[in-house]
Amino acid sequence: MRAFITGAAGFAGSHLVDYLLARTDWEIYTFVWEKESTENLPAHARLHLAYGDVCRADSVTAAIRTARPDYVFHLAAIASVPAAWSDPTHTIVTNISGQINLLQAILNAGLSPRILIVGSADEYGLVEPRDLPVREETPFRPNNPYAVSKITQDMLGYQYFLSYGLPIVRVRPFNHIGPRQRESFVVAAFAKQIAEAEAGLQPPVIRVGNLETQRDFSDVRDIVRGYYLAITRGEPGEVYNMASECAISIRQVLESLLALSRLPLKVETDPTRLRPSDVPVLVGDARKFREHTGWCTEIPLSQTLRDIMAYWRGHVTKSKAGG
Repeated sequence: MRAFITGAAGFAGSHLVDYLLARTDWEIYTFVWEKESTENLPAHARLHLAYGDVCRADSVTAAIRTARPDYVFHLAAIASVPAAWSDPTHTIVTNISGQINLLQAILNAGLSPRILIVGSADEYGLVEPRDLPVREETPFRPNNPYAVSKITQDMLGYQYFLSYGLPIVRVRPFNHIGPRQRESFVVAAFAKQIAEAEAGLQPPVIRVGNLETQRDFSDVRDIVRGYYLAITRGEPGEVYNMASECAISIRQVLESLLALSRLPLKVETDPTRLRPSDVPVLVGDARKFREHTGWCTEIPLSQTLRDIMAYWRGHVTKSKAGG
């Protein structure tokens, strides 16, 4: 069996590569953005790298014709909400055109692999209290450009299933965190600041945004296990939430990380870290996915946070030595 992964060098993508190499005997063909570092990808006889840009149809077509996959995991996207606010056109064009290029390349190659389209809980947007926990039928109320791009990816996946019969499964993962996540995301931002303060690279001050929002956090390693179950057991044409089904405030996450710190730290609000249109509470209902595949989260948040701190301490030490 052959799997093809776009965005394979990214946060979730690299963890998915690790999972598939450890748990399957598949040949793994990865599509890596030509400007992306591959430091998170292992050297392995079953791992094949192709470089390109999902926005260029020719490079996607060439990679698909080489891989001829049985399974396609489409993870490549601009996934940062702040980046989408600063340049909405780039986010929307990249995320939508990249997926169209991929699906057209599959059709033009005469292939019909099982395909996973990764959406986002951000699609639900301004969730009202009566909507909680969020189910797949909850109306979309997108409140940022990234959410609009993910809704379009979601609906394109459904349209290609209906129009061409491609066996496409869609998922909407809620917040997932873990080692390797970029510091533009809140938990990684906290952990990096703590690690840098411990290393003497910044004052013992953690700058934060809104700490009162509550989110549904899962470990990325649970999420990629879910991606595997979705593509192998999911029903084509269906969409599934992936969530821990537990809301926790950003303040609680910060306090847990501060408890792991090796020195006392001060917390200060940074206005530049405050987002417009922030949703107070977002928690998902994953019953549909659980009943269909048996998936649920397994890694406790406390373990995830310890692993994140270990990652950032190692990363900061390596950077400090290199500098």
